Amino acid sequence: MSARVKKARTGKKKAAAKKSSRKSKKIKRIAILTGGGDCPGLNAVIRAVVRTANLLYGYEVYGIEDGFDGLLNGRRHRRLTTKDVRGLQVKGGTILGTSNRGNPLNYPVKTGDRIVFKNVTGDIVKNIRKLGIDVLIAVGGDGTMKIAQAVFEKGIPVVGVPKTIDNDLAVTDVTFGYNSAVTCATDALDKLHTTAESHHRVLVLEVMGRDCGWIALESGIAGGADVILIPEIKFDLNKVCDHIYNRKVSGSRFSIAAVAEGACPLGGKKVYEKDPGADGTPGRLGGIGRWVAERISLCTSIDTRVAVLGHLQRGGIPTTFDRILATRFGVEAVNLIARGEFGRMVCLRGRKISNGTIKSAVKMLKVVDPHGQMVLTAEALGITLGRPDQAPPGHPDDRHTG
Repeated sequence: MSARVKKARTGKKKAAAKKSSRKSKKIKRIAILTGGGDCPGLNAVIRAVVRTANLLYGYEVYGIEDGFDGLLNGRRHRRLTTKDVRGLQVKGGTILGTSNRGNPLNYPVKTGDRIVFKNVTGDIVKNIRKLGIDVLIAVGGDGTMKIAQAVFEKGIPVVGVPKTIDNDLAVTDVTFGYNSAVTCATDALDKLHTTAESHHRVLVLEVMGRDCGWIALESGIAGGADVILIPEIKFDLNKVCDHIYNRKVSGSRFSIAAVAEGACPLGGKKVYEKDPGADGTPGRLGGIGRWVAERISLCTSIDTRVAVLGHLQRGGIPTTFDRILATRFGVEAVNLIARGEFGRMVCLRGRKISNGTIKSAVKMLKVVDPHGQMVLTAEALGITLGRPDQAPPGHPDDRHTG
């Protein structure tokens, strides 16, 4: 490399460093909010953001309460210092509160005698400016990131932190909260094994997973499930029943099934506890576990019971993995602010913390590949996912050649 090229590159780096320094000096006050469903690790992120911002950069940090709702109704916020976040990494939930109802992109507003749905992100932008916030850190999943992108496009500097137990956000290999949820589901499957074996029953565990089956798939493999049903593969109930019946005939008098709440039978529909609204509001999934259990019992004449894990997957203290990942995300989010890199979301790629655009993160959900390595691993172990084309264990079609 010539001396001239080296000098030019050095000059560019110095200019970039000066530009970044100028941007960071202008920043005095940042804010953080947690949106969507709660999960273990949110408090660890808050702690990391506050400590890094205060100790490393001297920024003031304000916590916005109840997600984006706190920037719409009364501008609910409070100052956070290192004293306020002491020991917070071990606590589940979020000290700031959260909300997954009332999407600002389609917000219910009363007009006269009727309710109309409007995009109110403009009001959020106004309130951010009134509070004197220089940068907003949005911690959340797909819905939160879509709102954050809309706010960013209206001129507010935003940094995203990926949170979801579903692990369905693109760009990042893993979201924090996911490991804790999978650990919870695996523990439940471990416990169900003893009672299933003792009573010679089929036990069905329904876990979360609206559109993506990561929790059911990975906990099912780890917890020794015999059946795993996920949204990405519409299952043939006859395949499932045949698999369980054949286990009984061969001497295995019990079976375990891990079923994602969004799993759907071939030719059927998802099962809802509360149907989606006519205005486009999402419904509340629930009941597929019982639906599957009732039909297995009728088909095989084996006593079948169901357990619904529900919000237990969101609660409790974060695993060590999630505490560390959430902390690393929080630190890097503040580093992005210092570098003046906005409209970006921190992420994990391999073992390194990196970042990508929020826009690319919400472009599409990161779903389970029906023919990917994780599914092939499950099938190689003799687990059925109920798909019509699933070959018997050991069949050449089952082998991964990639």
